[in-house]
Amino acid sequence: MTDIITLSDPRVAQVTEQECGEPLVDLRTTTPELRLDPRQADDTGAYAHLRSGALRRLVHAQRLLPAGVRFLVVEGYRPPDLQRRYFDSYAAALRATRPDAGPGLIRELASAYISPPEVAPHVSGGAVDLTLCAEDGTELPLGTEVNATPEESAGACRTSAPGLDAEARANRALMDRALTAAGFVNYPTEWWHWSYGDRYWALLSDAPAARYGPAAPPARAA
Repeated sequence: MTDIITLSDPRVAQVTEQECGEPLVDLRTTTPELRLDPRQADDTGAYAHLRSGALRRLVHAQRLLPAGVRFLVVEGYRPPDLQRRYFDSYAAALRATRPDAGPGLIRELASAYISPPEVAPHVSGGAVDLTLCAEDGTELPLGTEVNATPEESAGACRTSAPGLDAEARANRALMDRALTAAGFVNYPTEWWHWSYGDRYWALLSDAPAARYGPAAPPARAA
């Protein structure tokens, strides 16, 4: 991992935050041009929310895709308690298979798949997990499933993983062009994870500070 800055890197935690106050916006009621997948749906609908600025950029990226290709959004905002459960569960699974690994190594390995909660992009509302699909919703080949672990994908979840077929490489490159042009940065251990405004974005973009700190969860629907 020496060539990749992971979310456990101390430089990420050292990034300051200058919260801009943009609200979380519900994709289900505001952006019909974006497809939303229900696989990560939760009781509050938190998964369907993004900060308003990140959402504007995602819509812009959608317009940069060729005709017949659309983004399929899998997950946006993630409440802090859910992020903690995901991280602790994956770290525990790693410890079970690597009993000799110390806490620092387990944290670094876990952060290649699940961010430490205190710096998690999803908790800020600026991160989105997504893939590509056809107009009818059929997912395009990207080399692995969304959220495939490094273990089950043999490392193919990395954005620049070797050994992908030509179609998967082309589709990842298409995502990269559109999302990068719209101002997002990719987490290079996960081809599907892109963010704007969070600490990781600020570090990779040489921004003076993150625009988004942790966001409060949306209210539970009545």
